[in-house]
Amino acid sequence: MTAPPLASGVEPRSAPPVPRALREAVRIWWREIDKVLLFLIVLLMALGMVAVLAASPAGGKQYAVSEFAFFQRHIVFQLLGLGLMLAVSFVSRPDARRLGILLAAVMLFLLLLVPLIGAEKNGARRWLDFGISLQPSEFLKPGFAILLAWMLSWRLRDTSLPVVGYATLTMALVAALLMMQPNLGATILFAGVWFVLVLLSGISPARIGALIAGGLGALTAAYLFYDNARYRIDSFFGGGTAFDQVDLAQRTLLAGGWTGSGLWLGTRKMNLPEAHTDYIFSVIGEEFGLVTCAIILALYLAIIVRALIRLVGEEDLFALLAGAGLATVIGGQAFINMAVNLQLFPSKGMTLPLISYGGSSTLAVCLTCGLLLAITRRNPFLGRDRGGLSELLAGPKTTLQPGERGHRA
Repeated sequence: MTAPPLASGVEPRSAPPVPRALREAVRIWWREIDKVLLFLIVLLMALGMVAVLAASPAGGKQYAVSEFAFFQRHIVFQLLGLGLMLAVSFVSRPDARRLGILLAAVMLFLLLLVPLIGAEKNGARRWLDFGISLQPSEFLKPGFAILLAWMLSWRLRDTSLPVVGYATLTMALVAALLMMQPNLGATILFAGVWFVLVLLSGISPARIGALIAGGLGALTAAYLFYDNARYRIDSFFGGGTAFDQVDLAQRTLLAGGWTGSGLWLGTRKMNLPEAHTDYIFSVIGEEFGLVTCAIILALYLAIIVRALIRLVGEEDLFALLAGAGLATVIGGQAFINMAVNLQLFPSKGMTLPLISYGGSSTLAVCLTCGLLLAITRRNPFLGRDRGGLSELLAGPKTTLQPGERGHRA
């Protein structure tokens, strides 16, 4: 005997609880997520697919594979990265902190293995081969930002703790491991993240000057004692030739003028090494024009500004520092890549985040964005009692008491 039909709009009482819980989690996530920031990230990923489509024939020629091989692989990694980003954005702030610290610990261990068993490519030993190529420094970037934010937030519990010293020692360890590869570009990016977070932690101007002097000293030491760094810097200041990568990149970028030559109509890209990764910004300039390059630059700036806007009223010091650090990772890497393509920086071997082709690097960038979305999630119905980033930049006025909310960073 069949059961009588249910009335319209009435749900069956035997509906499983898991889908209902999932729907509730999605509803809360959609209420708290920064939709503007999510849109900007997804838009850049979409532009990246078009850019890799344009650059794939040049990459295929260089590596003797099908002209659309890199584009087909890029679609797979973009979909995986998008899924990873959305999944990570669901986690709570405490879980995001735990994930970042665990990620930093694991990647630091793998970074120790790189000089011993790492694979060498183009004169640098930066990758581990586990059946797939993994570059630990890429995944260390978000973990490093969260680890430093966690360390520096300790000062709310005990102002006598030398948290800046702990952060500086961590930076020194990472820099030493990176320069053994050698990887000057990543070292500069990590140093930038460290400097931004230490600056936001509220140190005195005198100590800021000392940190800047120390950074200049470290860069001078890299030039004096590392042949790879010396060669790249000398090539940059000595003026490029028609066969230098950076010079080729600049010529390719400017070849399309303001509006570009059109999709697949660029010719200079075919002679540009790593056109689908390190120098994809130049391919965009040739085929889509300088106007499109300016739009991409504006999108990166919008991501950074939007993240900072979300942090202006944030009263959790850890969330404030972690969000600023993750935004610095994305913005700093984009700035370095575009500066290299414009011949403003020496060649660094660094991809353009969310745009360039990549396997593990694409997943690492999407993981960074997912953590940023998780950290910047806010309940719109909860008010803010403290000034967040604006108050921190103005300098501490009073010491937080144990019962205050920021103490739970």
